[in-house]
Formats: sequence, C-alpha cells, structure tokens
Amino acid sequence: MMLTLLLLAGMAHAEDGYKKPPQPVLDVLNAPMAPTAQVNPSRTHVLLLRRGRYPSIAQVSQPMLRLAGLRTNPRTNGPHLGITFVEFTLLRAADGQTVPLALPKDGVFGMPRWSSDGKWFAFTSTLTNRIDLMLCETATGKVRAVPGINVNAAISETIQWMPDSRHLLVKSIPKRGNPPEAPLVPSGPRIQESAGRRAPVRTLQDLLTSAHDMDLFDYYMTSQLLMVEVQTGKFTPYYQPGLYSTIEPSPDGRHVFLVRIHRPYSLLHTWNSFPQTTLLLDPNGREEEKLFEKGMEDGVAIEGVAPGPRSLSWRPDEPATLFWVEALDSGDPARKAPFRDRLMTRKIGGQAAEWMKLEHRFRGIDWGKGFALVRDEERNRRWTRTMILNLSDRGAMPKVAVSRSSQDRYRDPGTPIEHISSTGHRMLEQDGDHIFLNALGATPTGARPFLDRYNVKTGETSRLFRSAEKSYERPLALLSADGSRWLSERESTTEPINFYISSSGGEAKALTHFTDPTPQLRKIRKQLVTYKRPDGVDLSFTLYLPPDYKEGTRLPTVVWAYPREYVDAGTAGQFGGSTERFTTITSTSHLFYLLAGYAVLDDASMPVVGEPAVVNNTYVEQIVASAKAAIDKAVEIGVTDRDRVGVGGHSYGAFMTANLLAHSDLFRAGVARSGAYNRTLTPFGFQSERRTIWQAPELYLKMSPFMVANKINEPLLLIHGEADNNAGTFPIQSDRMYQAVRGNGGKVRLVFLPNESHGYVGKESVEHTLAEMIEWFDKYVKNAPPLSAKRDN
Repeated sequence: MMLTLLLLAGMAHAEDGYKKPPQPVLDVLNAPMAPTAQVNPSRTHVLLLRRGRYPSIAQVSQPMLRLAGLRTNPRTNGPHLGITFVEFTLLRAADGQTVPLALPKDGVFGMPRWSSDGKWFAFTSTLTNRIDLMLCETATGKVRAVPGINVNAAISETIQWMPDSRHLLVKSIPKRGNPPEAPLVPSGPRIQESAGRRAPVRTLQDLLTSAHDMDLFDYYMTSQLLMVEVQTGKFTPYYQPGLYSTIEPSPDGRHVFLVRIHRPYSLLHTWNSFPQTTLLLDPNGREEEKLFEKGMEDGVAIEGVAPGPRSLSWRPDEPATLFWVEALDSGDPARKAPFRDRLMTRKIGGQAAEWMKLEHRFRGIDWGKGFALVRDEERNRRWTRTMILNLSDRGAMPKVAVSRSSQDRYRDPGTPIEHISSTGHRMLEQDGDHIFLNALGATPTGARPFLDRYNVKTGETSRLFRSAEKSYERPLALLSADGSRWLSERESTTEPINFYISSSGGEAKALTHFTDPTPQLRKIRKQLVTYKRPDGVDLSFTLYLPPDYKEGTRLPTVVWAYPREYVDAGTAGQFGGSTERFTTITSTSHLFYLLAGYAVLDDASMPVVGEPAVVNNTYVEQIVASAKAAIDKAVEIGVTDRDRVGVGGHSYGAFMTANLLAHSDLFRAGVARSGAYNRTLTPFGFQSERRTIWQAPELYLKMSPFMVANKINEPLLLIHGEADNNAGTFPIQSDRMYQAVRGNGGKVRLVFLPNESHGYVGKESVEHTLAEMIEWFDKYVKNAPPLSAKRDN
C-alpha cells in the first residue's frame, strides 16, 4: 500500500495512500468534458477535439527528463504530459453531418495541423514507446499512419505543412545508439564563473545541471527532418540531423528557414536562450545561406528583450520576404531611448531594410492585403497601441487605430480574426477594406462577447453580433470571407456548451446537441456582487451558493482569489467574467466546496494599485483591505457567517493566502497551493515586481509571509507538486514554510503530491487534493467553535 509520510510533532507519521473526496464530488469530477472546435482553412468542416479527463498517477509517473526547461518522456521521445486528445469528431459545416473517423484505438493524439487547402490534417499518436505520424483526409475521414516514421516531438513544433498542401516537413528520430550513460565517477567538479558583467536571471527550473545533462539534451532533441509526400506516404531526408526549434517555409514554397540550437549550453538558462543559427534552405534541403547567428541570451534585462533579430517570420503577403524586429535600446526597458524597436524586412536575394521605428516595445503584427496592424506597448503606463500600416507606401505615417490601457477590459475593441492563407500562413480575415474583430465584451454587469466589422480606411465599425444578456455566446471562426456566417460557442446557466452556425440577421443553427452531464449543479446559484474598498476602489466577487440553499441562512464561506497589479483604480475595479455561463466544476477547483455546503466568493477582487515601479510598497495593506471588504459585503447580504470564513489560492494566490493569515485575523484557516513564501529566494523580481532584493530589501522581507510565520495563528494547509516547474515556486518554498510555521507553534499540514507539477493533473492527485481541501475547512472552518459571543450582523 502506498503511504503518505507526514511530520507530526516532529515524528514521522504514515497515513494510508491517496484519499478520495465525498461521492457527490466524484460524480461531478468524472463527468465528461466539453470539446473544443477547429474550422478547416476551406471552411467546409468543423473538427471537435475532446481531451481526456485525468491521467492516472501511473501515467503521470512515466519517466521524465528535465532538460533546459523541457520535460521529455525518454520512452516516447515526446513531451511528458503534453496537451493531448482522446477523441476527434469531424462534422460537415454545411449540414452538421458527422464524417466517420477510424482513429487508432491505442494512444493519445496531438494537436491537429491543417493543410492550407483544408483537405488534410496531420497529427501525432503517442503510444507507450513511440510517436506515430497520422494523416486524415477530410472528405472521406480516412485516417492512416505513415509507416517508417518515428516522430521526435521533444521540442517545439513537430509538423509543418508546405504551401502546396501535398508535402509536409516532420521531425523524426535519427539513427542513433543508446542514450548517454551517466558516469559512475565524476570527472571533476562542476564550475561556473562570472567575469563581472551584470546578468540577472529569474529563478527558473528544470535547467541543465551537468555535462551528462547536455549530452542527454543533444541525444533527445536532435531530429532528422523528413519531407513527406501526403498521398503516397513516401519520405526523404531533408537537410542534416540537428537540434531544430523553428521550421517555416516561405509563401512561394521556394525557401525554408530553420532555427538550429547549438552549444555552448548554459546551466542558468532554458533552451530558448541558447545560441542559435538561422539557416535558409531550398525545397530540396540544400543550404542557401546563413541568415543570422545569435549567441547565448545572457545578461538580458528583466522584462527586457535580447539584442539582435527576434520575432523572425515570413511576410505572408509576399512570395519570399522575411520580417523581424530589432531592439534600439539594447533590449533594456530601463534605458532611455527615443525608440525602443525597429521593424526590418528583406526580400530573399536583396538587402535588409528598416521599415519603421517604434516608440514603444513591439508586441505583435497581423498581416492583411495592402496593410498590416502593428501593436506596441508602453511599459510604465501599461498602454497599448494598434497602428495601421500601408504596405504599398513605406513612407506613409501609420494611423493609430487603438490607444488604450492594456488593462482596460471595457474599452477592448477585440482581437483581429485570422485564417490560414492559401500558402499556409496566418493572415487577417479580410473583405475589401474590412477586417473582423472578436471581443469578450466585458461590461460592469458581465461579459457579452461581440463580433465587429471594422473599416481600416475610415475607422468605421458595424456590429455583426453581440451575445444576449441571458446567455454567453462567443464567435470562434468565420465560415464566410464576408463575415456573414460564423461558428459560435453558446452556453447559458441552464444550457451546456454547444456549437452553432450563426449568420448576421439569421437564426443560429445548432451543430451539436450535447446534454447536461451534471444536472445536480443546476441547483447552484450565482450572482455578481459589487462593493467598494475603503479607499474607493471598486471591487467584486461572484457569489456561488450551494445546491438547495435556504434564503437567509448564513454559511461557512470560502474566499478564493488571486492578486493582480493595476496602474489605476478605474481598471482595477473592472469585471471581466460572466454569471450567465454554464457552471462546470473540474480538476482541483475550489467550487467543489459548494458540494460540501459552503458559500464561495469566487475571484474576489484583490487589486494592488499603484505606479508599476513601486506598486508593491502597499501590497499587504491593500490585500488585507480587499479581503475585509469582501467579507463585510458577504455578511451584509446575509449569506456568510463572519466566524466561519476560510481563504485559499493557487500560486500567487497561495502567497496571498499566507500573507492574509499572517497580517489579519479575518479568516479561520487557509489553503495555499503551489506557492512561494520567501521572496529572498526570488531575488531578481517576481510577478510584476521590477526591483531586485538589493534595491528594495525591506519590501522583499515585508512581503514574505515566511518572515512573519510566527504571526500565522490560523491553521494553514500547504499543498505542492513535488515536480513543480513554475518559475519561482520551487517545492522547497512549501517545505520551508511548513517548518517555519510548525517551529513557531502554528497548526500546519504539508502535502507533497508525487510527480505533479505546478498544476495537478493525475486522477489520484486531483482526488486527494480535493479531499484534503474539504477536510481541512470542515475541521477548521465549518465546524470551528465561535470566535466570540454573538455578533450583531
């Protein structure tokens, strides 16, 4: 029997292995998940993708190599617990009819990659000891494996279609011997040395640790590229084996650029900071030229970018023109400079030319026919702009189409919709001078997604669709180039997610008819509650009440939150959610407390407002004030028993939880998952904090609940994945926090989940986490004795 080891009063104590939460929780936990949807480039078919519920702990415990920020299963030479699917359903967009797919019965499937003509999609099938390349013909649904190819999916994109839709480039495992064996005797000490150059690095995990790790990195990441002919399945080697991250063909198909990673490697950085060579090849894999050489990205300023070319891509509107960005401030955001970046282009066979300079940092580009949308962001104000560039007139001044706070959800005009062009590159959906904007549509009363048609020449906007007030409908993709038809995802408080074919002015047609998998949750009530902090900042939470709640009953309550930093109070108080969505509860969600009889204040606002450079100076005061305001409001409306309130959070929310227990007496107990509690272990900044510990030592100490563990006099449950890979939240953070609270006489419990990362995915781990959370609050919140005599509520 598997045992969980605990420390109780200084003694080793063994408990039976994984726990299970109450049956009502299990019934909901194991309900089927709703699928996601893709539309093929020719808009003729919709592909539904359904993920598996939870892998077993045996699957989570498969061998894992942690190399340079990557997690690789050496048995498959693919990602350890990557994003996979267990079911694909192919529908005809015209009539919703299903195209039968004969998918493999074994294995799990990777993300489908469509050919530009929409007639094929390719995907991977991961088995116990290999990864197969699969091809599906859209018209017939015929699925087949390409024999003889063992896919290498360990790093970056694995499959790349060529523009002709008849060929694709695939990373495969090259001919090789056995993996390098670890030396039984060290050959010498491990040495690092710095020559006196400033080179701050955030606290990263899964880094290389030895020469043997470097050899393993070479062994598992090296690929042989193969050019595969789709119809016949024949393939030929393309260029020489190497460690390739990016593979991108030009729109005319006459060139391919490869980004090859090479030594020397680093023990301080992840793979995407290693030296790179960018090569240009012809369609037959012959090298044409070396485009760029980039050294180790060491010494890059925090929140900065590396000097030299970055964001390399092909211009999709031209046959073979490269686009990239270069920093004009050495990549350092703290350095004063009239311009931060410049945009560069170069036609193959020609010279590089500067296109334009940007006053602020480049944040992205969307390509259209005759114009492009360029985004930049001003760091201190957190202000973003979208500019329209005339591609036919290089000297024309760009027109600013959008200028707003990047945190202002109410003024967000939406994201431009893109599609896969005939050459396989992403371009804007465009109807003459019009593009289409898809927005979440946040409002003070809840989000109402919308679809707009925007004229890039006149700036005029017309609304094609807006979600009704009593439902939540979100456009996903256009089904016609003029924007008259689109695929949408619709749900309401009583109707589960289904997909619809919608049209402007017409009635939507249901494409799917999924039924409610958890009808017992329909008895849950929820509402948006707004209130103010004493300093005037607007706050909100979504109040959830358990099934069969009786009006006027005061309940034990859980406050679940995640602090966020804001430049101004106006955006801090904005509400981005919706109470009109279909309630689903999955994974380790705190909403499972509802099935145990608690009220839940979900996503209770915890804004930290101030100038970015000093916003955390009043972090503790602001989260305490926000927490008190939330409890006061819940008590005022008659749903919360002030003496029975618990607080919880994940990651930075766990950090918040420990601070609230240390700096207030508002809560009876806390649950903190995967948190960081000692900021001296993240000395070069954390979250949005820009100052180092040497620049603001008092702040780091003040914000660290570890430093005031002696003040935590409420029971604290700490949960952490033993294989956490998130920057800053090393498992040692929870271990040391446990010892600090315990050493000072506090009530504390530490649960380490074997082989789990920052979020917990294994079925047994998820069940155990929920059992721990519910048992902890049942003992120390729901059934806690009154704190004081009866209060006048």
